[in-house]
Amino acid sequence: MIERFEDVIGWQKAKVLTVNIYSLFAKSRDFGFQDQILRASVSIMNNVAEGLERKSNKEFRQFLFIAKGSCGEVRPMLIFVEELKK
Repeated sequence: MIERFEDVIGWQKAKVLTVNIYSLFAKSRDFGFQDQILRASVSIMNNVAEGLERKSNKEFRQFLFIAKGSCGEVRPMLIFVEELKK
């Protein structure tokens, strides 16, 4: 059984994603877009952590679904950024 959220692979990957997004958008002048993608990426990490801390498999699953929803918010924004670079 996993005791710490830091040991959850999904949380580890979300942390790497969040650090990368923060680095990528550190100098962005589109503050609305920057705020939205940063908050969504942090939400992934936080929901994985919060779900594990609830100590209930049912609640953990629910928070993982919420984290997945945040992934669904980040992904299209990254696709949009890639399209702008073309």
